[in-house]
Amino acid sequence: QVQLVESGGGLVQAGDSLRLSCAASGRTFNSYAMGWFRQAPGKEREFVAVVSWSAISTDYADSVKGRFTISRDNAKNTVYLQMNSLKPEDTAVYYCAAHLGRTYSGNYYLADYYNYWGQGTQVTVSS
Repeated sequence: QVQLVESGGGLVQAGDSLRLSCAASGRTFNSYAMGWFRQAPGKEREFVAVVSWSAISTDYADSVKGRFTISRDNAKNTVYLQMNSLKPEDTAVYYCAAHLGRTYSGNYYLADYYNYWGQGTQVTVSS
């Protein structure tokens, strides 16, 4: 069982940066691949980024590639999402998710792939 708590969201202007954090409970954090998703009003939850347990492997949605960076600190049981050059279309509730498995493959961009979810943190980017 893993509990996830996101933080770091807020209201920023276009072009600004934010860093989201997701703190995980439990002693087996390094057994999970971790992902970030987001959901804008009226839209489905969409994949943003994923990182393997070792942080050697990462992948990103095309819409954030080059602007967002996912990372993790297994000693702190925390995964991060550094978001730079934010755009109004990045406005959404951001969720972190845990997949039981040290790496990821196949349908890792689908929400059903993940076993545990946080409650989300709101990111609003004004133009």
